[in-house]
Amino acid sequence: MPSFLPRLIEFATHHYLLVGALLGILVLLAVHEMRRAGRALSTRELTAMVNAEQAVVLDIRAAKEFASGHISGALNIPSDKLNSRMSELDKHKGKTIIVVDSMGQHSGTWCGVLAKAGYTVAKLSGGISTWRGDNLPLVK
Repeated sequence: MPSFLPRLIEFATHHYLLVGALLGILVLLAVHEMRRAGRALSTRELTAMVNAEQAVVLDIRAAKEFASGHISGALNIPSDKLNSRMSELDKHKGKTIIVVDSMGQHSGTWCGVLAKAGYTVAKLSGGISTWRGDNLPLVK
């Protein structure tokens, strides 16, 4: 492993334009992902917004996963049906739609879709696994 670092430095010094372009692309990709993903909320922020009636929780997990335990008051529209059932969210347009999935890896994509459709969106950071990890109650 020690011989790797000098070779990497040598490569970077000889190909600084290539390395600079790669770093630029990585930064742009990170910025793009952060923009489309919606704001990430903690469990405490989610709870405060829902209790203040400023938000609605949208659980995009499959119906079977939702039935095994979900956040109280959450709506369930599985991600594979969200495009066709998006109109069900129209009555909540004045509130923030907080998207929740299993581990937080897909909610950002759906936040982008909902934002393009005109909804105010956010996501639960880490998904339902964070909720469970914080020992917060789930409803069956």
